[in-house]
Amino acid sequence: MQNRIVRITMGCRKVSCRNLFRKLKILPLMSQYMLSLMMFIIKNKNQFTVNSEIHNINTRHHTNLHQRTSNLTGYQQAIYYSGVSVYNKIPPHIEQLSDDPKNSELRLKKFLYLNSFYSLEEYFLY
Repeated sequence: MQNRIVRITMGCRKVSCRNLFRKLKILPLMSQYMLSLMMFIIKNKNQFTVNSEIHNINTRHHTNLHQRTSNLTGYQQAIYYSGVSVYNKIPPHIEQLSDDPKNSELRLKKFLYLNSFYSLEEYFLY
């Protein structure tokens, strides 16, 4: 639906919307969702556990937020589970700014503008 509206607004018929989103400086719906998830995690980071707090083994993921295991689909789709998954996949240059929410938000928006993700699967494959 969002793609149709963008195409109508820009007067284009059968072109990729990725460049149109960049031109209009708006995020696709899934990218907006991911931005909201990441900003929630950044603003409430003190409520989450880091992997290094769980175990003392120095792994390459020791600075990531701890992902609790769950077999329930409802829990896996909830903000805490999916938010941690999305946050742990943030590029390192943005994650370093996670102590400063305003700077983080600007960098995240820029990152999402440049990449225009249409699905979480596409983001995780990035």
